[in-house]
Order: sequence, then structure tokens, then C-alpha cells
Amino acid sequence: MAKIQINNVVVLNNPALFTSPLQFEITFDCTENLEDDLEWKLTYVGCAESQAYDQVLDTIYVGPVPEGRHMFVFQADAPDSSKIPDKDLIGATVVLITCSYHNQEFIRVGYFVNNDYESEEMKENPPEKPDISLVHRNIMADQPRVTRFKINWGDNPKGGEGENGEGCQNEMEAGEGSAVQDTDSMLEPLPSTFKDVHSMDESSNVEMEMAF
Repeated sequence: MAKIQINNVVVLNNPALFTSPLQFEITFDCTENLEDDLEWKLTYVGCAESQAYDQVLDTIYVGPVPEGRHMFVFQADAPDSSKIPDKDLIGATVVLITCSYHNQEFIRVGYFVNNDYESEEMKENPPEKPDISLVHRNIMADQPRVTRFKINWGDNPKGGEGENGEGCQNEMEAGEGSAVQDTDSMLEPLPSTFKDVHSMDESSNVEMEMAF
């Protein structure tokens, strides 16, 4: 059983300019004291065709984590637009929140993001070179996709990595579902909108686009 359950994620500062920081208020429950850090990572998918354009906006470490309910705000600077192909600056993409323990990712929350101009005139006649200062970002806060992964929560990181590494991959290849349904992880205010995407671990950008 997972020792960490995300209870809720609230998307803050949304909608906003593309250049504004991203902010997520995360509430999670810890069912047992954890002596080591949780690694939280925020990733922006720059291009659906290649993970080479993915940007890790920030990584934070939280720990040790006592039993109980915890809340924090995960804030990161906007992605570097110069590292995103011009054709992918406008339109739909994905932002991912992941959490790992002992280098094992056990949960992933993905949100669709729509980037566009506010002006109808610019929407209809966009400049050849996107003007990022006028682009607005809208995170689809009510349409998250959640995937949970079974990991080894034991005290031996090396053993945990090995067991999760090959075992989890083999389960996914065999279609046995290492990613489990997560309709209960965020109880409020979205108990029925969370959906599970089983094959997000290697091609999250493509799978999320397909789900959209």
C-alpha cells in the first residue's frame, strides 16, 4: 500500500500570462513516518513529438515526512520559450507533477495546458514569430490525469530501485497494470474527474495528447 496519498491539488495563478510562474497547492497524506525525502518534480512538455524539448521547471525535496496531512505550494518559473519550437508555443501541451521516493516514481499528475492569444484578431491572424509576451496560459485544472505506480517503500533504496525498475516495466509491457486506478487520491473537489493513464511513464507527452 502506498504510504503517500495525494489528497488534493489546487492550480493557482490560473489562467495567467505564459511568462508567469506556475503554482500548485498540493495536499497529501502520509500514513507512516518516512525518514527520507520525497522528490517532487514539475515538468513542462515542450513538444508532443519529442521529449528532447521537455523542461524540468523545478525539483524540490520534502522530508523527513511525519505521519499526517501536509500541504505546500509548489512554485516554478515559466518554461524558457526559446527552448520550445515556435510551432509548439501556441496550442495544447501538458504539464506534469511527479513524486518519487528512493528514486522510484510512485505518482504522476498531468494537466493539459492551452496557450493562446487573448485578442481574437491575433488568434485569427497570429504573427509568424509568436509574441510570447502576449500569450496566455490556461491550465485545465478540472481535467487532471493521475497515474500511480507500485513501488518498494522499504528502507533499502537500491533494492527498491531494482525491484521497481524491471518489475514495473515488465508489468506494463505485459499489460498487467503497474499503474493503478486513482479515482480516490484527490477527494475534494474532484472525486469523479480524475482519470488513469496507464502508459505515461515513457511517452507521457504523446499519451496525454491522445487522451485529449
